[in-house]
Amino acid sequence: MKNNIKLLSLLIIALIGFNSCDQDDDLVFVAQEPTEGINFSNSFLDEYVLTVAASNNLGERFTWNDANFDVPTNVTYELQNSILGDFTDATMISSTGGNELAITIGQMLGFAEAAGLDNDPNTEAPNTGSLYFRIKAFVGTDNGLETFSDPQTLTVVLPEDVSGGGGAFEVASWGVVGSGYNNWAAADGPKDAPFYTTSTPGVIVSYVNLLDGEIKFRENNTWGGDLGDANGDGILDADPDNNIAVTAGDYKITIDTNDNSYTIEPFSWGIVGSGFNDWGNDGPDAKFYYDYTTDTFKTSVALLDGEIKFRMDNKWDVNFGDATGDGVLDTDADNNIASTAGHYLITLNLNDNTYTIESSNVYGVVGSGFNDWGNDGPDAALTEIQPGVWFAENITLLDGEIKFRQNDAWDVSYGDANADNILDTDADNNIASTAGNYVISIDFNDPDGPKYLLGKRQ
Repeated sequence: MKNNIKLLSLLIIALIGFNSCDQDDDLVFVAQEPTEGINFSNSFLDEYVLTVAASNNLGERFTWNDANFDVPTNVTYELQNSILGDFTDATMISSTGGNELAITIGQMLGFAEAAGLDNDPNTEAPNTGSLYFRIKAFVGTDNGLETFSDPQTLTVVLPEDVSGGGGAFEVASWGVVGSGYNNWAAADGPKDAPFYTTSTPGVIVSYVNLLDGEIKFRENNTWGGDLGDANGDGILDADPDNNIAVTAGDYKITIDTNDNSYTIEPFSWGIVGSGFNDWGNDGPDAKFYYDYTTDTFKTSVALLDGEIKFRMDNKWDVNFGDATGDGVLDTDADNNIASTAGHYLITLNLNDNTYTIESSNVYGVVGSGFNDWGNDGPDAALTEIQPGVWFAENITLLDGEIKFRQNDAWDVSYGDANADNILDTDADNNIASTAGNYVISIDFNDPDGPKYLLGKRQ
């Protein structure tokens, strides 16, 4: 009897186990409304400069956190754009099962055009506006359970197209070469310092920082037909031993190609004041760089709370302020210009003595190769001499590593993981630096991507 009871018990247990396994196969998981919203996790720029020349470049890489529908199944994500901003007109840009989608500057230009923006200087359409994006996450079909991120607004700027010499003046064919500028055009050095056309036919000018050494002038960055001054008489010639001795400093070099006469004179404009360098006690003035497309001088700079003025050649012989606050430079008494801490683009127009101070992002050099990753002073600021084109010269680097970052902070930073002179935000992208004096530039408009150059001069 006992044996029969045991056998009956085993049979019941087996039946229960079989039914349990069968029920497991029929389990149904039901998706639930996410308990946590989906959010963008990447950093966004204050503004995006959109040019046709940079259409193939990365515009923005959107990343986000996972949407949790409390169900073990795949989630689809869509990046959506809205022209109106309320997403009643939402259109899908692309979709993925991952957490990252990118758009190009070309795509952003298309959205900007649809929004009525234009970079044609002959139209009255605005060239600054907003683009709107969000992420949609859903499970199952497009009509299934879904959730959305908050909309993200991107401010875009479409500069007037100045390609093909459409600005005030043009880059001339002549340049400055030598130990006094680029180590006689060494392979790791910068190209020759450019000359620009002027309003006088045949007269060209270069605004350049020179080192102790010698220089000559040549066309198209090539040898043959180069000119110097063997006699020191201010007339260019092709004689042997015609190198021109120069002393370190900032200069304006003018050549009259009509008679081969030339002049080299000290020349620079800078910012001085309690709002920058303690009236010159804390280092040199913030240098202005020439923008040939507008015939103005520009500097991208971090200012402090205080006051500033503009002066020539780091001296007080010629200096300007603005006593009336009307944007016109003057030499009146009490003409200091109040400054507020922040990052700015400042433009001087010496043709009509006007100036502008605009809040702006500033890219700078940071790293063990310059300022101990920001622990040893501010970054070396580059100036946006044209939209998307940044430049600085006479920058002293150390043996080490560098990166480029925005506004002395780590919210936006670039390096070069592939050592191809194209900036990226990949991991391990520090750029090796060698001690020396450099010309540094970044061109965000380059069709291959944000291209940077470190031109070693000495």
